Amino acid sequence: MDIELEKYILNHIEPEGDYLYRLYRATNIHTIHGRMASGHLQGRLLKMLVMMQRPRYVLEVGTFSGYSAICMAEGLSEIAPIMGARGDNGGAPKLFTFEINDEMEDFTRPWIEGSSVARFIDFRIGDALVEAPRLGVLFDMVFVDGDKRHYVEAYDKLLPIMSKGAIMLADNTLWDGHVVDNAYSKDQQTQGVCHFNDYVRQDSRVEVTILPIRDGLTIIRKK
Repeated sequence: MDIELEKYILNHIEPEGDYLYRLYRATNIHTIHGRMASGHLQGRLLKMLVMMQRPRYVLEVGTFSGYSAICMAEGLSEIAPIMGARGDNGGAPKLFTFEINDEMEDFTRPWIEGSSVARFIDFRIGDALVEAPRLGVLFDMVFVDGDKRHYVEAYDKLLPIMSKGAIMLADNTLWDGHVVDNAYSKDQQTQGVCHFNDYVRQDSRVEVTILPIRDGLTIIRKK
């Protein structure tokens, strides 16, 4: 996206907020691949989608620094009173977020626990594809942002524990444009993304669209 156009968009959407701004800056200063954090535009989109979907349970695969988790939890904090007014059972909505890289915990946990929405977040170190099915809940929203080589595996394992009408968000599905660049045809990450995109498109159990924001965000709705 053109830099000036991106600036225009960021100036005409909900502000990022000081806490998230500081987290994004710290992520880029103190971690490798800080660009992996969702950032202002995608973060506001995640919050908006949570508010629209009104999930009871959200699953995130790949916490990284906690930026996206906090954004989605902000959405949960907005809908919690509404869901309570509807008389839904089960208490406050909750986000379960899993990070497989235990070296991120010392950085990420203080930021999550120090946020104003920490009560909506259950942050765990471990493999979401193994641990999430053991939670015994159906997820109304899933955000997948892990190893691109295993996206199809993640999709197959998580779709059965999603409720009817639930949405799955898969990040980085345009992979910096590499999905249409033959120079990357043998790259394993690119192959994983391309395989995922083809696989989901042919699955009659879902409806799918791709948003060309940042690195590509696929929205999949379970029929």
